[in-house]
Amino acid sequence: MPVKRIDIKEFVDFGYLHELNRGFLHPLGLALEVTEHEDGSVTLSGVQDRRDDVDGMIFMEDTLDPEKAARVAEERERRRPAREAALGYWQQPIPDKE
Repeated sequence: MPVKRIDIKEFVDFGYLHELNRGFLHPLGLALEVTEHEDGSVTLSGVQDRRDDVDGMIFMEDTLDPEKAARVAEERERRRPAREAALGYWQQPIPDKE
C-alpha cells in the first residue's frame, strides 16, 4: 500500500504543527520550523535547537492560536474511541525490557 502524505501547508493550517511544537517539542527546547514561500507553498525547513535554554521555547502571545489547539484536541478525541477499540491504547506503550 503506498504511503499517503499530508501537505505541509494543511499540516500547519489545521494546527498539527502548532500543537506538536507547543505540547511536545517546545518544552524540550526544540521547534519544528516551516518556511512559507512566495508562491504560497510551505516546506519543512528544520528543527530549531534551544536545548541549552532551561526554559525551553514558547510561542509569543500573539502567535498562540486557541482555534488550532481546539481543532487538534477535537480531532484527537474523535479518533480516540476507534483506536482504543482496535489497539487497546491511544498512545503506543513502550514494552518492558527483560
